[in-house]
Amino acid sequence: MSSLFVRTLREDPADAEVASHRLLVRAGYIRRAAPGIYTWLPLGLRVLRKIERIVREEMEAAGSQEVHFPALLPREPYEASGRWSDYGPTLFKLKDRKESDYLLAPTHEELFTLLVKDMYSSYKDLPLSLYQIQTKYRDEARPRAGVIRSREFVMKDAYSFDVDEAGLDASYAAMRSAYQRIFARLGLPFVICSAVSGAMGGSRSEEFLFPCEIGEDAFVRSAGGYAANTEAVTTVPPVEVDSSSFGQPIEIVTPGASTIATLVDAVNEAAPKPDGLWTAADTLKNVVVAAVHPDGKREVIVIGLPGDRDVDMKRVEAALAPAEVEMATPEDLEAYPELVPGYIGPQAVGPQSARPAEAEPPAPRYLLDPHVARGSRWVTGANKPDVHVVGLVYGRDFEADGSIEAAEVRAGDEAPDGSGPLEIAKGIEVGHIFQLGRKYAKALGLSVLDENGKSRTVTMGSYGIGITRVLAALAEENHDGRGLMWPASVAPAHVHIVAAGKDDSLYAAAEEIAAGLEADGVEVLLDDRRKVSAGVKFADYELLGVPFGVVVGRGLAEGRVEIRDRAGETIEAPIEQVRERVGELVRSALSAQS
Repeated sequence: MSSLFVRTLREDPADAEVASHRLLVRAGYIRRAAPGIYTWLPLGLRVLRKIERIVREEMEAAGSQEVHFPALLPREPYEASGRWSDYGPTLFKLKDRKESDYLLAPTHEELFTLLVKDMYSSYKDLPLSLYQIQTKYRDEARPRAGVIRSREFVMKDAYSFDVDEAGLDASYAAMRSAYQRIFARLGLPFVICSAVSGAMGGSRSEEFLFPCEIGEDAFVRSAGGYAANTEAVTTVPPVEVDSSSFGQPIEIVTPGASTIATLVDAVNEAAPKPDGLWTAADTLKNVVVAAVHPDGKREVIVIGLPGDRDVDMKRVEAALAPAEVEMATPEDLEAYPELVPGYIGPQAVGPQSARPAEAEPPAPRYLLDPHVARGSRWVTGANKPDVHVVGLVYGRDFEADGSIEAAEVRAGDEAPDGSGPLEIAKGIEVGHIFQLGRKYAKALGLSVLDENGKSRTVTMGSYGIGITRVLAALAEENHDGRGLMWPASVAPAHVHIVAAGKDDSLYAAAEEIAAGLEADGVEVLLDDRRKVSAGVKFADYELLGVPFGVVVGRGLAEGRVEIRDRAGETIEAPIEQVRERVGELVRSALSAQS
């Protein structure tokens, strides 16, 4: 510790929002260089490299071979795949001195595809799995939580190449199993959730989420084993309603009914429901959003959903990817005077719009959430100020251009596979696996000759782990009020030895214990600082989070030292037994995580 490049802090950094960010900075693992960009210090790099080692071992055990691509890439491959524009503003773009376009890679699908295309041409060369651990770049609009969501990060990305779908299924299963082993060895709890592919494309997609209250990803699970990111949850469609006995819709004046609650009260008073009371679930609210497509085109879309549910913009954006989605602005609505804010109904949008087909802009698309059953009747806007319609029937009085999963998923909703009611939790995405299929192979011309001499487009899989994000997740999972508590498999050292006092004999004994443990293969951090108080040394031991500690202090006069477990247990042991007993503790901890 007297020569280690580290400076611990007693106060939390002002910009730190979550425990991992606070503690990694305070313990001297990282330092902020710019918003969303961090410098890794010696202790942080030791943890990062141990995570990488576990990932490498399991990737190689699964038959994947390591390569390494540049982070600075030319425009052309990303233009061919469509992602030069699809990625939107999150892509870092730049020009060289010759005005040629380049980017800082957010992922490397294109480069992996072109590499295999350059070297392989026969089905006999496949299956193939390649991976790299490389720095990636994304221009996050709101970097947060330290290295959990940063603009520069380290990622392991792997890609499989197969002749057919059966081969892709086998490769996907092998990577899925490798991921399970990786997170088990890291000691990181995880849930495998169905997910959407987003800009990556492809068919099957699963996220590995670390359940955590500060996580940005909401996911659901059922007692019967269903688990999915909320963006990927599909709604169990309601049964079609027999509307043959429903009367015609009527308009009612509803002054001041600016909320769902006041609307329900007004409708129950002015037009009572024949078979009970109108509720918020009987109201059809129509939300206007703007989808900003990668080419910059701005499309106004109206989404209808029951009034007792809120719109989940992440679900909407997942459904409309690669477009980015935001609430429509007053400027957006200026082009559509038929849409009266607060009183929008389906009568003026989509198939019902009176706008001519050649009108510019065209009528907004009207998309309905699956909770709206065909044949159901609704209270909704009349497209007139202070007027609503009661008894408008879907399928009789209005239609939609399509369906969209837009409504929030709520605890208690039924799992789409019938496995029971859903509970909602939050998590941090630490891994994501995709069956990409042939999207990138087709775009970039990757094909091989099969056994009959015919050209076959290769089918691909993509498998990512956020290395730096895993480190932050481990810090979130393993800390207390005093500091970090690393698992032995990734800790910067196995044992933290503290010489607690001023007598030379304490330092001599501490160095002797350290030398003996290092000879046994135990990694040691020795606090040999002479001008630092014992209190500061103990505080640093707890802050740095090494799993085991040895305190050489006053007990040395009686031939005894303290052996500490960072989780809280402390025992005294004769100094001649320390090497053996600490070695057993370390070996046991490492074995439990192997």
